[in-house]
Amino acid sequence: MSCFLSNSSLGKKLVMSVTGCFLVLFILFHMSMNVTAIISPEGYNAICEFLGANWYALAGTVVLAAGVLIHFLYAIILTLRNYKARGTQRYAVTVQEPGVDWASKNMLVLGFIVLAGLLLHLFNFWAKMQLVEILGGHESMVGGQMIAATDGAALIRYTFSQWYYVVIYLVWFAALWFHLTHGVWSMFQSVGWANDTWYPRLKCIANIVATIIFLGFAAVVLVYFFCPCIAGAC
Repeated sequence: MSCFLSNSSLGKKLVMSVTGCFLVLFILFHMSMNVTAIISPEGYNAICEFLGANWYALAGTVVLAAGVLIHFLYAIILTLRNYKARGTQRYAVTVQEPGVDWASKNMLVLGFIVLAGLLLHLFNFWAKMQLVEILGGHESMVGGQMIAATDGAALIRYTFSQWYYVVIYLVWFAALWFHLTHGVWSMFQSVGWANDTWYPRLKCIANIVATIIFLGFAAVVLVYFFCPCIAGAC
């Protein structure tokens, strides 16, 4: 079984599909959690405290990091293999449509943008929250003042008071949208679930999921930028 997953093209695509599904589910959860920061900053901070340096949160962080790493490494392996086998084409799809050509042919580039955004996000938030708690601290320096490692709402407020972070994050979310519009339906295709009947349905589902994720994340950024009174700024 391990040889099938690591050596065969179908096995690698299956790994990509499983890790991709896991990551999409996490992104939906993370987006829903972030939207809470608009509705109730106090409720959001309660979630941040619950997901601090507790054993279950740390175990989840390790599993998530492994999922991202495996997904990214297998994407590179598949892309390099298909470059070698088919020149400049990406991994083959059984159904082609002009509307998905750009995203499908630039999945690796989009993946690098998404990964870069993730690293920036880890620097802006994880390093000032869970990592601080892991190292035994309770506060971190943000904008010249100390804030509690569990005060995620204040951290959001400060980060998105900077216009350049607003722009960077919106570009990141846009790249994630393109990545998901292709990735969500292609993970079903990789396991043989996409045919002439189901392809339009899966494509529609992919667009809906990607758009919900984009709008949810973007709403948090824009609301905190244009309404600084949220989370006690005024």
